Amino acid sequence: MVVLAASVLTKTGKVLVSRQFVNMPRIRIEGLLAAFPKLVGTGKQHTYVETENVRYVYQPIEALYIILVTNKQSNILEDLDTLRLLAKVVPEYAPSLDEEGISEMAFEIIFAFDECLSLGNKENLTVAQVRQYCEMESHEEKLHKLVLQSKMNEAKDVMKRKATEIEKSKIEKGKFQTSGYSSISGPRRSDSGFSDINISSGGSGFGSGSGFGLNADSIDSFSSKSKDRPAASAKAPPKGLGMQLGKKTQKTNQFLESLKAEGEVIIEDVQPSAVQSKSVLPPTDPITVTIEERLNIIVERNGGLRNFDLQGTLSLQILNQDDGFIQLQIENRDMPGLSFKTHPNINKDLFNSQQVLGLKDPNRPFPTGQNDVGLMKWRIQKMDESSLPLTVNCWPSVSGNDTYVNIEYEASDLFDLQNVVISVPLPALRDPPTVNQIDGEWRYDARNSSLEWSILLIDHSNRSGSMEFVVPPADASAFFPISIKFAASSTYSDVKVGSINSLKGGNVPKFSQRVQLITDSYQVV
Repeated sequence: MVVLAASVLTKTGKVLVSRQFVNMPRIRIEGLLAAFPKLVGTGKQHTYVETENVRYVYQPIEALYIILVTNKQSNILEDLDTLRLLAKVVPEYAPSLDEEGISEMAFEIIFAFDECLSLGNKENLTVAQVRQYCEMESHEEKLHKLVLQSKMNEAKDVMKRKATEIEKSKIEKGKFQTSGYSSISGPRRSDSGFSDINISSGGSGFGSGSGFGLNADSIDSFSSKSKDRPAASAKAPPKGLGMQLGKKTQKTNQFLESLKAEGEVIIEDVQPSAVQSKSVLPPTDPITVTIEERLNIIVERNGGLRNFDLQGTLSLQILNQDDGFIQLQIENRDMPGLSFKTHPNINKDLFNSQQVLGLKDPNRPFPTGQNDVGLMKWRIQKMDESSLPLTVNCWPSVSGNDTYVNIEYEASDLFDLQNVVISVPLPALRDPPTVNQIDGEWRYDARNSSLEWSILLIDHSNRSGSMEFVVPPADASAFFPISIKFAASSTYSDVKVGSINSLKGGNVPKFSQRVQLITDSYQVV
């Protein structure tokens, strides 16, 4: 079977969309489609018509015709099956089955036709698969971008740390040079030459009679003459020697002030202190269990959940090797679609039967040290919109010369959300938007042209909230996609370690658990 072309026509014969799958000149396909309305009779039960060279297989949909132009040797049963698939795909993309709706989504319909047919041959697909392939949502691509961004952030941190170290060394070097020449490693020249310095033995140095030592009188005369002029290394460097790290000029300050005026967050360089070095404290308990779930969610602006992907991990950190001979009793909430995967060294039979995490070889301890060891991961994909921890609705409306945008959030009772940031894209503006009402705080990012709505904590006292701001007239699509970020101290699956069993007997070591739910990507499109 070879499909020459797939087209959408009006009942009057006007061509709205046509996709050719073989090499065919434009004038020929226009002639074939122009002849179709003349060949279609009224009152006939069949949905095909033939000429000398081609066959038209068609299906009327309201005021339109969906047509397959094939050669006469093609299998008409397969042609009808292809036609039925296209008849389901077109309403999926077109907002209305008329000339305006088809013309608005013409390119999306053509792309969908390309997924249904390959070189004129039908692909064995469903409507859901066609939509998925056209959207091309790739979790691997998102993961790659996150890893790349993480490496860039790490490189910036290293750069800042090196710059701080260089600045610190320069400060220490300056202190050393201005401390009155407390240590001298060899002969130095004064204003009057070497005659003012008595090079003799001072009781210390390389010898008692011929060493390069300085006596007390020489040091006093040298120090007094050195005070009258700056040290050689303290001279101002000539122009054109390059950039000096850590030195802020007036132009730099003006540049930073202009960035702040545009809405950028400027982090000032702060010298490292003892308090900062203690900000990340090592674990105090012998055993630490870290449970983390990450969300990737896409919600339609008019309602409906397009994508829900949750991935969780359980990792273990043991400080002492003697505490590594253990087994973990796992507890979790019974949820549909929840599937677990364990590390290859974990005894899978033991976990499947008793939900106990233990090594295949009980005589071996778990790895120890400062690094976490991943033991188990899980995934949840099938959830409905009612299970979302936070839903956000956006209502733009134009009134006169202004656009009023009302945004509201509703949080689930299952989670207390922390550090919530709702980022709303804005059209290009000359001035910041006017915020009439808000539950929380807001910040205007002029460079990215977005408005960030921040709520420090969402709990039982503020499960819902709203914000209203005003901008010049703009299309409703300018305020999408809305990005949402938050964290929570509880998880969907409620995975936790109920108890720890020691394989060597004796006292069970103390352990602590860190539980966190965070968002990788949460968008309203």
